[in-house]
Formats: sequence, structure tokens, C-alpha cells
Amino acid sequence: MNYSVRNLIRLLEQKGFYFKRANGSHHLYYNAESTNTLIVPVHGNKDLSKGLFFALLKQAGIDKTEV
Repeated sequence: MNYSVRNLIRLLEQKGFYFKRANGSHHLYYNAESTNTLIVPVHGNKDLSKGLFFALLKQAGIDKTEV
């Protein structure tokens, strides 16, 4: 399983999220359909921890079986 930020962003964009703005190393993604806002920490090439990756998926409304 790939827990990279790029993989997470790709999954979010497939579900209708788009990049709205960035504040330092935190990128804000927004879904107009569900009015859901998600803050993704982007710290260089570092992978996210497994728990954080799945927590962000849950906040976005993406089931982990869809990954």
C-alpha cells in the first residue's frame, strides 16, 4: 500500500475534490458537491502514517476498500 501524499491527492481528485489554497505545508482541498473541506499535510516527499492516511480518507467520505 502506498501512503504517499500524491496517492492521497489523486484519490481525492477522483472523488471531486480540488485544490483551493495552501497555507505553508498544509493544502486545503474542497468538494463543492458535499461542501466537505479537507486539510492535507504536505511535508516534502515524506509519506503519511497509515493512521493519518486512513483518517483523511474517512473525513473525505472514501471507503478504504475503494483504495
